[in-house]
Amino acid sequence: MSNKTLRYISSYSPDLQHQVSELLDENQLGNLLKQRHPQVHTLASGSALYSYAQDIKNQFLRSSPPISKVIYDDKIHVVDHALGLHTFVSRVQGGKLKAKKEIRISSLFRNTPESFLRMIVVHELAHLREKEHNKAFYKLCQHMEPDYHQLELDVRLYLCHREQYGDLW
Repeated sequence: MSNKTLRYISSYSPDLQHQVSELLDENQLGNLLKQRHPQVHTLASGSALYSYAQDIKNQFLRSSPPISKVIYDDKIHVVDHALGLHTFVSRVQGGKLKAKKEIRISSLFRNTPESFLRMIVVHELAHLREKEHNKAFYKLCQHMEPDYHQLELDVRLYLCHREQYGDLW
């Protein structure tokens, strides 16, 4: 198993990396992920994705600034360690400075389980309050999605599988 394939889990324990390497060598990781996450979501359009993110934001982050856009983005490459991006666009309109918050999610998550998409949306929404990946950030992620850490691991496992064997769903 190449280190390149395991780069998505490089910060995890050597024991976990070894287990994942064995599952990949036996082509069993995909089956495990499909058992945990059998269904893909139906949020294919930008407007459906925006509504989905807005619903989560309204439930957990009402007082945070509004989001102006949530879209799938073909230009986000997982190789850059980005699954999604949060951007803060500032523009001068008249005599005022307008700030807009946007979330862009890698297009490869257009055909994955809803739980994977939720983890990424929750992650990007958490950046509305916490800019850094610190303890408060992950606590907020876990507040919005109690299984956040397991889902993050599963997404990383999916990326390992995808790099070696291609898409699952």
